[in-house]
Amino acid sequence: MKKITNYRWTICALLFFATTVNYLDRQVLSLLKPQLEELFGWSNTDYANIAAVFQFTYAISMLFAGRFVDKLGTKWGYAWAIIIWSLGAVLHAYSIPVGEKTLAILGWTGLSAFSLSVVGFMVSRAVLAVGEAGNFPAAIKATAEYFPKKERAFSTGIFNSGANVGAILAPLTVPWIASHWGWEAAFIIIGLVGFVWLVFWLFLYEKPENQKRLSAEELAYIQSDSEEPVPVEGEKVSWMKLLTFRQTWSFAFGKFMTDGVWWFFLFWLPAFLKDQYQMVGESIMLPLAVLYSMTMIGSIGGGYFPTYFINKGYAPYDGRMRAMLTIAVIPLVVLLAQPFGHISFWVPVILIGIGASAHQAWSANIFTTVSDMFPKKAVGSVVGIGGMAGGLGGVVVTKLGGALFDHYKALGHIETGYTIMFTICAVAYLVAWIVMKTLVPKMKLVEI
Repeated sequence: MKKITNYRWTICALLFFATTVNYLDRQVLSLLKPQLEELFGWSNTDYANIAAVFQFTYAISMLFAGRFVDKLGTKWGYAWAIIIWSLGAVLHAYSIPVGEKTLAILGWTGLSAFSLSVVGFMVSRAVLAVGEAGNFPAAIKATAEYFPKKERAFSTGIFNSGANVGAILAPLTVPWIASHWGWEAAFIIIGLVGFVWLVFWLFLYEKPENQKRLSAEELAYIQSDSEEPVPVEGEKVSWMKLLTFRQTWSFAFGKFMTDGVWWFFLFWLPAFLKDQYQMVGESIMLPLAVLYSMTMIGSIGGGYFPTYFINKGYAPYDGRMRAMLTIAVIPLVVLLAQPFGHISFWVPVILIGIGASAHQAWSANIFTTVSDMFPKKAVGSVVGIGGMAGGLGGVVVTKLGGALFDHYKALGHIETGYTIMFTICAVAYLVAWIVMKTLVPKMKLVEI
């Protein structure tokens, strides 16, 4: 018997690096917020509006991105996604000219209420969001194509940890680039990295059935637990049909409740360190790098965690839901971030790091529920629907945060705003788990 090769892990590595680039590009703005708000006179509400445009566009685009990936196929769907988001990342460096042109064209819509810089960054964030929306539908689809069900949570956890690596690398590189070459260079240099990944993706990826680097034994192993036929490229399932399944609503609600938590941490932590600890520029590099390094544990460990219960005899869905319940309890430690924050800035950094690590463990498992319960031809579309719900949840959290921070800052108690937001973030996962378990109490494969 020939030994099974491991080319599928090469694909997993490509997904990991793409997700790393994805989070590098989206985090540049949050790290430069203290500098840009002083340069352009932004309020917290201005920044929240810019971030909300990204999240709202991302939410709507996720719906179409899933369908786009299902229609074009994984290889070209992913390629176009990274081309668009990399161009959007670079566009941030030219936000003022973009703002001038946009106001000249759309001034009659009411956008003139915003400054040139705010409008320019809104446009740039929107382009970035359109492209970045394709990352997870394509990555989950590639995982469904290249991994048997028993390995999907683990492989998803590995590629999803790229989000953590991107979040670690961003504070280690962006402030330094900005301080030495200017904020525009930070957007341009980080944005161009995506085109390097594109070369490797186009060279190394093909569908498993057409992949010459894949042995027959590994292909058989990948398809060993598949009960469905190989999907026809371009085959699609209507959104209305997908919305008739409780499994779709379960995934969508879980994303709506929890994605905003991760985005709140990603977009607002540099502002939090500035507002409460007067930390800016390169001084935030180490705390944020430590915090996001912690999330690596959750991403990879969380993907493997369900196997502990599965090996004890639980069915895969029951094991996954037990693991997710345990994970949902962990973010409650974030409730202690403010009460004990006076001791040192390291207290909230560590506690939020634990909560963010739990989010990544949760994310690895909630994504896997889609590829477990839906046929491959619908995976991208369902992930897109859930991604849209998660993006809309992010808009709510971001807008609420901006309003609370401006309100309590005017009262001289901005820490109260952070206390409220940390409380919301801490309890969101338990609420999500209860509703998801109610909607889908037992695993049932969707038949389409």
